[in-house]
Amino acid sequence: MRTPPPIRAATPADRPAMAAVLADAFGDDPALAWIFPDPASRPARLRRFFDLILHAAPRLDRAQLALAADGSIAGVALWRPPGDWALPLPTLIANLPRLVHCFGRALPRTLGLMGAMDHQHDRRPHHYLQFIGVASAAQGQGIGGALLRAGRAQADGAPAYLETATPSNVGLYQAHGFAVRNQWQHGEAPPFWSMWHEGETG
Repeated sequence: MRTPPPIRAATPADRPAMAAVLADAFGDDPALAWIFPDPASRPARLRRFFDLILHAAPRLDRAQLALAADGSIAGVALWRPPGDWALPLPTLIANLPRLVHCFGRALPRTLGLMGAMDHQHDRRPHHYLQFIGVASAAQGQGIGGALLRAGRAQADGAPAYLETATPSNVGLYQAHGFAVRNQWQHGEAPPFWSMWHEGETG
């Protein structure tokens, strides 16, 4: 039986390593490949994207890290608490220069997709799994499942929500209690699956 990896809470000092792991994990993500279609420049753009995501989040107290045997970060789960899933407009405005630097000419379609995700987002109280990723060298070792279980334990039985544009991930999330709420598509972007975990209070 595989030994679960150690899981710990993230700290602000972990942000650079977290961004590197997430950029690596999402290298082939359909939605981010649509936003950053050039494979040569995508790794650097993904690193800037996750740097932006992590610095726009004022708190990381719900983020969890799975550790490799050498203590390095092998997986990251970014959870947002109930009522804190939407990016406030002042934060968006304050980070506009970073957004332009990160997305360049892809900014309009990125903002369009963000608007569609906001429109589809479930309005019931829930914990939001914004991103979960495992370093490519550590995939297939049960780290993603361990992070999902730790996140559900942290939620203390409350409902949870996520969306994914990777078809192969749907079954993984279903195995951990998430159900497909709906499938949707924004323009020429790849299709998304919105998924809901009822928790133990529903």
